[in-house]
Amino acid sequence: MDLLDDVVNAYGGIERWRQLDTITAHQRVGGVLWTLKGVDGILDDSTVQIRVQEERTWLRPASTPDVRLSFGPDRVTIETDDPAARVVEELADPRDSFAGHTLETPWSTLQLAYFSGYAMWTYLSEPYSLTLPGVYTEELSTWHEDGQTWRRLGVRYPDTIATHSAVQVLYIDADGLIRRRDYEVDISANSPAAHYSSDFLSVDGIVLPTNRVVYGRDASGHRVADPILVTVALDNVTVG
Repeated sequence: MDLLDDVVNAYGGIERWRQLDTITAHQRVGGVLWTLKGVDGILDDSTVQIRVQEERTWLRPASTPDVRLSFGPDRVTIETDDPAARVVEELADPRDSFAGHTLETPWSTLQLAYFSGYAMWTYLSEPYSLTLPGVYTEELSTWHEDGQTWRRLGVRYPDTIATHSAVQVLYIDADGLIRRRDYEVDISANSPAAHYSSDFLSVDGIVLPTNRVVYGRDASGHRVADPILVTVALDNVTVG
């Protein structure tokens, strides 16, 4: 088996992932990014739900229980959180709205919905999403960090999948778990990130990390410890 097979099996196996429709969790987010972008407080205490078999995400802030943020690669909306899902505000072709942004450029709530929507779908659907049509993976050289040796998996995403950047690198531990990922945030001046995952949980046959910490990354590929850009802590995880 190749490295991707090892990873998929470590997370529950391809057949179990093919049976899934949704993953839902309560999340608490932190880090300096949200204040930097002028959107702090919106998702600090919220519920995230993704659809596994297609790139869709819903974010439900606890502070506005009657409203949800709805993400798709080509359209994001603020809508009522009821069966009618009445659209309050929308943004088509959302990625184009970030043209010319720097790291300090503030986001609207709809731009936040786009960023957090694709980010959480990328994280929660993985590693299943790495097997989707058009996603290319290859094993790279190993990496040594904090006394550990990690195998590395290079990933290239197709244009049909919205994510941080088309090219990303995943770092895999001896158990087949993704412990780190490197990417450039295209929509924020291509800022480099080193993203760490921990506290893995088995839920109804699949495995998910419940804690994530994102740092900047220097030219040598090492994390920049301060400031911490983003933290995401999950609990009450369910799959359906």
